[in-house]
Amino acid sequence: MSAPARGPTGRVPPWAVRMTTTAFDESERRAWAGRAAAYAAGFARLCAHPVPRLLDAAEVGRGTRLLDVGTGTGTAALAAVGRGARVTAVDAEPSMVELAARAAPDVDVRLAALPNLPFEDGEFDAVVGNFVLNHVGRPRAALAELRRVARPGGRLALTVWAVPAGPGQTLLGRAVAAAGVATIGQLITRQPAPVIAEISSHFERLSVEFTTEDGALLLPHSALLARGRA
Repeated sequence: MSAPARGPTGRVPPWAVRMTTTAFDESERRAWAGRAAAYAAGFARLCAHPVPRLLDAAEVGRGTRLLDVGTGTGTAALAAVGRGARVTAVDAEPSMVELAARAAPDVDVRLAALPNLPFEDGEFDAVVGNFVLNHVGRPRAALAELRRVARPGGRLALTVWAVPAGPGQTLLGRAVAAAGVATIGQLITRQPAPVIAEISSHFERLSVEFTTEDGALLLPHSALLARGRA
């Protein structure tokens, strides 16, 4: 942990006590660097499905001072603005912050990463995080930080992917494994064209079990929604 910076009164603001990042955090930064547009075009649409229930769980409504942590492309933040909330949003990836700021101009979007949030104790009525805890190296410290910035009695609501994963979530991984490639994500794009073609072939073959009679592809996913009060 690095030495905290003291303000003019000698008091150390809670957010000034900085925790060092883990190897997992650094790996996540590299994996998502500059990926906002790619995320928005694909996975963000999937992650958007729980947003209405997430905001309901946090009782977000008119006048709510809301913090959206790990905002990504700003989906939850924008939806909260639509409910009349006063929204602040943060993300650890600059390209996400830029995209979210454009998508949600009424939101105060900032660059910040768990477990170090630049806010005072109890600053928000509600805090939400849509699939953010699975992207941090110290989830317990991150959760404590979310609780810190919520006012006493404030609401917290979070989503995480379920374990074991839903069958639709494992489809791409199965296709990659069938092609003999170790991991997924950016590694796929670095493969030579024949390997990518082989992965695609296995993906299409394995997709048959999820294809409806009219040709639609239905991929079941499982997520958990948790709520609590500070």
